[in-house]
Amino acid sequence: MADQRPPRPPGLSMFFPAYNDGGTIASLVILAVRVASTLTPDFEVIVVNDGSSDSTKAILDDLARTYPNVRAVHHPRNRGYGAALRTGFATATKDLIAYTDGDAQYDPAELPVLWNSLTADADMVNGYKISRSDPWHRIVIGRIYHYTVKFLFRLRIRDVDCDFRLMRREIFDRVKLEKDTGVICLEMMRKIQDAGFRVVEVPVHHYHRLHGRSQFFNFRRVFWTGVDVLRLWVKLVVLGRGRTSSPVLFRNPTIGGASSPESTKP
Repeated sequence: MADQRPPRPPGLSMFFPAYNDGGTIASLVILAVRVASTLTPDFEVIVVNDGSSDSTKAILDDLARTYPNVRAVHHPRNRGYGAALRTGFATATKDLIAYTDGDAQYDPAELPVLWNSLTADADMVNGYKISRSDPWHRIVIGRIYHYTVKFLFRLRIRDVDCDFRLMRREIFDRVKLEKDTGVICLEMMRKIQDAGFRVVEVPVHHYHRLHGRSQFFNFRRVFWTGVDVLRLWVKLVVLGRGRTSSPVLFRNPTIGGASSPESTKP
């Protein structure tokens, strides 16, 4: 008699890059453990502490001792958002990888929305913000950044910097990331597009930051981000082949309060 048991769900690595996120990281990790356990029995929750100077390290070490599925990775110094993401991708061991930031502006409880959208014909699910909950100056800068990089890099996705994503780990057999800065999201999405991977986009909520402050929004960082974007543009578009062959599929599962998407986050 044929085995009638349902297929075992794939394993999941969920990770958070964190920098001075002591006010939010514990609740995020505990929620991620609870949510991941409803999706698959084979999961791990990883936090990459990017040289935090607050209580983040101590909190993570305590969580790792308490929860067997939680792992903490510590950078001895602050290396940058891109470096934290690259460490997270390299540390993940499961077939599927999800990540979002440690500042709680995205809700891990919405991970099932991404999970259910990663069907056989998709390689990645990219969130896009239903509406943005940030100060006005971040929204203005974000819009300028968003439309500029979409034009320069010929991107087909609607929200390059929505940091809530689920993807197949095999993507990184072909996509090699190099950036240590926040420009890594732009690098990743352009390289995924050029490699021909299939991307689905779904709406997710974006929340006001309650603890800490963004490390991006000062003149020096904005300036050097612009320089980094131009360097990446030359490398990937001017000197590269500049292919945009990857189809982007738009699916919009129902999420309470969904409205027109906001696509602005530098």
